[in-house]
Amino acid sequence: MVEVTVDLDKCNGCGTCVDVCPVSVFEIKEVEGYDGKKSVVIDQDACIVCRSCEVQCEQQAITITE
Repeated sequence: MVEVTVDLDKCNGCGTCVDVCPVSVFEIKEVEGYDGKKSVVIDQDACIVCRSCEVQCEQQAITITE
């Protein structure tokens, strides 16, 4: 099983992950306890492990574990 995690302390909510993910794993939204919007995993099971999000995240906030 694939696990997609976003380090909310690193994420700046830029939306790159949303833009590059071909299967809509992420959504940008408000997260309790954090200022501004963050990337949130909304459909982990859809992940096809292309790693586009992980590679293109400038904040290195996304980790994919197989």
